Amino acid sequence: MQSVLIVETLPESGIAASAAFFAKHLEDAKTKLSDDETNALAIVLPSAGSDHDSWRRALAGDLAREYAPKRVNIIASADEDAAQTLIDYLKNAPGVTGQYCPANG
Repeated sequence: MQSVLIVETLPESGIAASAAFFAKHLEDAKTKLSDDETNALAIVLPSAGSDHDSWRRALAGDLAREYAPKRVNIIASADEDAAQTLIDYLKNAPGVTGQYCPANG
């Protein structure tokens, strides 16, 4: 089963958003990944500028390595339909893990 963690808002600054995610949402992600029924986690974050890319890629890769063979991917989208399309794709993509997937929508 793929779990989904949706983070509605984060600060605009990349460094502030990273700090906020780690302070407020990391434990939620780890709790979902620790569930025996979960074999994948999609974390949905709000769209952001390129100053967020590094921490989001690092988060995806680090969580994927720590919880392997469970899969972890991060989606960024301001559009709910675009995010859902990626969630659905990742649910059925067993070879995709540790990726940061910004949606175009």
